[in-house]
Amino acid sequence: MLLSDLEVILKISEHRSITAAAAHLDMRVATASAALKRVEKALGAEIFIRTTRQLRLSSAGERYIPECEKALLLLEQAKQNIKEDLNVIDGELRITLPSDLGRNVVTPWLDELLDKHPNLSLRVNLSDSQIDFYRDSVDIALRYGSPKDAGLYGFKICDTQGLLCASPRYLETHGTPQHPHELPAHNALFYQLYDKTHDVWEFTKDKQTYKVKMNGNRASNDGDLVKHWCIEDKGLAVKSCLDLSNDILAGRLIPIMTDYQAKQNELWLICPSRQSITPAVRLLRDTLREKCAELIDRLAL
Repeated sequence: MLLSDLEVILKISEHRSITAAAAHLDMRVATASAALKRVEKALGAEIFIRTTRQLRLSSAGERYIPECEKALLLLEQAKQNIKEDLNVIDGELRITLPSDLGRNVVTPWLDELLDKHPNLSLRVNLSDSQIDFYRDSVDIALRYGSPKDAGLYGFKICDTQGLLCASPRYLETHGTPQHPHELPAHNALFYQLYDKTHDVWEFTKDKQTYKVKMNGNRASNDGDLVKHWCIEDKGLAVKSCLDLSNDILAGRLIPIMTDYQAKQNELWLICPSRQSITPAVRLLRDTLREKCAELIDRLAL
């Protein structure tokens, strides 16, 4: 009985669908179906009862699947223990990254990592949406904000300061605001996620908080596009200092009202389980911490 066949069986059990399991594993439906048939033949029993709409576990499957999960976890843990002892860095990093930070900042770091460790491979998903490890084909997620699910495992990478910014030409044309009360006179570029537009901007100075309801003619669920509009002189934007770092250092964007603190956030590397924390993931964590600290130091905020 092939271990790869057992992994297919567990994925079919999770999704209650051969088609969904095949899609998650990036294989043909016929290949997943053949794996199921081989396992059932080896066991001499049906694991699933097939109906016209879905699969459900048979009585044999209800007993077999939990034991199969335990066995594969033990084998995977044993393999990871050996790799850690030998400091082996290999495997595939299937990671989802925020659109702006991932595309413009983190991806070059990942390229460096793969150049140093040729046995690593990479699959990147760029998205600002929440990740579902059971639905999406990813093993790790880099996200702003700590994990909300207590069942997830995470490593804090760094604190990230929010910055209000604009292009030099926009400020030449429209003036540079000095106080939050002046902001409504400017065009705001909004980040929008799950149909919620973040149009109330919050700033703090000397323990006093200012909440400003902004108006603007552009909004997007893609943080990279919001920054692009800002570079193209379309208005003001509030974004993470990491997202803005390359453009600030190159002079394409200018932080403004820096004596008023925009909202601070945290950057986290999130994993679905302890077993998914491989030597490669630990190396990625350490690399991200080092690179982010260097970049924040260069910004001298």
